[in-house]
Amino acid sequence: MTAPSAKPHAATSRQDSPAPNWRESMAVYLQPRVLIVMFLGFASGLPLALSGSTLQIWMRELGVDLGTIGLFALVGTPYTLKFLWAPLVDALHVPLFTRAFGRRRGWLVFAQLLLIGAIVLLALADPARSPFFVALAALLVAATSSTQDIVVDAFRVESLPEAEQAAGMAGYVAAYRIGMLVSTAGALVIVSAFESGGVPRSSAWMWGYIVMAVLVLIGTITALVATEPAQSIKAEAEMSAETALTRVLHAASGAFSEFLGRKDAIAALAFVVLFKFTDAFSGTMTAPFVIDLGFSKVDYAAIVKGVGLAATLIGGFAGGFVARRYSLATSLLIGGVVQALANLSFSWLAIVGVNQWALALAICAENFTSAVGTVIFVAYLSALCQNPLHTATQYALLTALAAVGRTYLSSGAGYVAKAVGWPAFFMICVIVAIPSLVLLGWLQRRGHFDELGPVRV
Repeated sequence: MTAPSAKPHAATSRQDSPAPNWRESMAVYLQPRVLIVMFLGFASGLPLALSGSTLQIWMRELGVDLGTIGLFALVGTPYTLKFLWAPLVDALHVPLFTRAFGRRRGWLVFAQLLLIGAIVLLALADPARSPFFVALAALLVAATSSTQDIVVDAFRVESLPEAEQAAGMAGYVAAYRIGMLVSTAGALVIVSAFESGGVPRSSAWMWGYIVMAVLVLIGTITALVATEPAQSIKAEAEMSAETALTRVLHAASGAFSEFLGRKDAIAALAFVVLFKFTDAFSGTMTAPFVIDLGFSKVDYAAIVKGVGLAATLIGGFAGGFVARRYSLATSLLIGGVVQALANLSFSWLAIVGVNQWALALAICAENFTSAVGTVIFVAYLSALCQNPLHTATQYALLTALAAVGRTYLSSGAGYVAKAVGWPAFFMICVIVAIPSLVLLGWLQRRGHFDELGPVRV
């Protein structure tokens, strides 16, 4: 089995072609494939809080012990370990579903039906009386949700041509955030409405979760309307003569060996780990910084979560425009620089002190530039996954590596902030971006981006 052609001639033609104008860059968001990915983004973002923050609020309202609530953070483990079963999604068929809908769409519909069942199961649980049953149901929600994420990522990479990858990711990020907003603030509004109508609190939460389960059908309908990616059909034909076990082994081993067999593979993987490190290092301390400075919880909720969300959505589409207009290497440079420099707005805020307008400006700058960098970065990750035989495995592996900075490298941020103070801490957050930018320049000189195929994303 060989990887599909990287289409070097397409890269040359794109380099010679003029950059798209504003109208062309915005029109790409109305392409049917991009709209499909956008709706799938909503379906991916919706379940996250149902086993996280929204569940924690439900448990606290029913008087569950804080220690028990804290332990429920562990139910999110499937999101960080999903690369372990991604080869199964790449290689195995789902009886009836694969035959009816295709390789990717079959898994997508199957995962979403399981997700609906898991959310309903969680809705029927009682956190006050049976926390173990709630934990089991929440773990099932996280496992089925992360499986859906695996399939959606593979579907997006395989179904969108290079010219639409960044736009698709921008739409995906925006819809993902909206899905999260619906399952947090939206779920709380729905539960409050049921309570206002005379429904007991426990029943109100049950019906609120059932409404969330019904909303998953938006993703299911989208999967049914979509068409199977051509790359997936080709990969399925190549694997048809193999046994299930052989397909799984090829998906797992091929995903790793293909990365490690590339020129400058270690440097590229190090770049994947470090590119968003500046964001992760500062983001870890944003909440305690805002509270420590003297802002109230209301200020934090209204500005950081409200205004910040709007800046994130706008930044996502801006990142899609940048990635479509410029080469991939140039886009990564722009994203890396702006997301690092945005940390200086927090240094300025630390000097200004308690000022709602200053907080809003700093949050807007950070969220906007972070979204720009995220969309461009994910377009780069998509470009690294060129073989449809194991797209899901490769992408899950890359996102796991990208989480290293957020999960482990940034764990000492609090000690740094305590030692140097807030203004200097956020200046250090700018400095930690330098290694990724150096790696970016080195990879560009080594021809890394030319080898990825099309230069414009």
